[in-house]
Amino acid sequence: MTQLSPVVAGLWKMHQWPLGAQGRLRWIEGAVELGITSFDHADIYGGYSVEALFGEALALAPGLRQRLQIVTKCGIRLPHPARPGLAVKHYDSGAAHLQASVDASLAALRCGHIDLLLVHRPDPLTHPDEIARCFERLRAAGKVREFGVSNHTPAQFAALHRRIALVTHQVEFSALQMKALADGTLEQAADLGLPPMIWSPLGSGRLITGDDEHARRLRAALQPLAEADGVSLATAALAWVMRHPSRPRPITGSGRLEALAEAVAATRLVLDREAWTSVWRASMGHDVP
Repeated sequence: MTQLSPVVAGLWKMHQWPLGAQGRLRWIEGAVELGITSFDHADIYGGYSVEALFGEALALAPGLRQRLQIVTKCGIRLPHPARPGLAVKHYDSGAAHLQASVDASLAALRCGHIDLLLVHRPDPLTHPDEIARCFERLRAAGKVREFGVSNHTPAQFAALHRRIALVTHQVEFSALQMKALADGTLEQAADLGLPPMIWSPLGSGRLITGDDEHARRLRAALQPLAEADGVSLATAALAWVMRHPSRPRPITGSGRLEALAEAVAATRLVLDREAWTSVWRASMGHDVP
């Protein structure tokens, strides 16, 4: 079974980073030195460009691939010059599209297999039987080792998991966005022993720099915790996410190695119940019922 690192490096903005191929390789190597060996992609990131940028960098040090877990997502069809002929953004988890997407991702990433493939969004027009059969074919062909989903409901996750073993569910979760805490998603992950991957664990930076009342209220709750442990606000916020017993794997979104180091520092900070609840209370705006 694919073991992801406790913190996962997110690549969705790599096309915006002012780095050439050598700079991207140094960034990958720097992440690995910090203990981050899992890298999260999607075929659509950067207008279908990010996988190729990563693959170009990785090709400069082919031996590095053995130390990495490459995650990618597919199933969104996005109108873009790189995909002419599409007029409307839509979801497609049909077997033909999944197989074609995997082949395109493998070519862009310049690697022989994908460690973990996720269906990016639930497709209401594809039966889970079709997805499961396609997953089995991709595994048998040696193209993908493990499977999961992203942004599904607990019921949608369960329907596919009954047909083929999934290893993770990638969802949004932060002190700003706690739907996954309320709708049973994280409880399902804990029950099954399948650590979820967490996108936007800092609210796309809003938790740190946002000027809205919700963000300010949360910073006021997090700052004393950060100061007490001598860590950054981001580290405290990520530690809050990671405190859940489902053992969440937060996905970073930064091209700065310093930000990745702050995320890794969160793995060493365990908030007690009172501290964790103080942040929960600040987010909800009322006391525990």
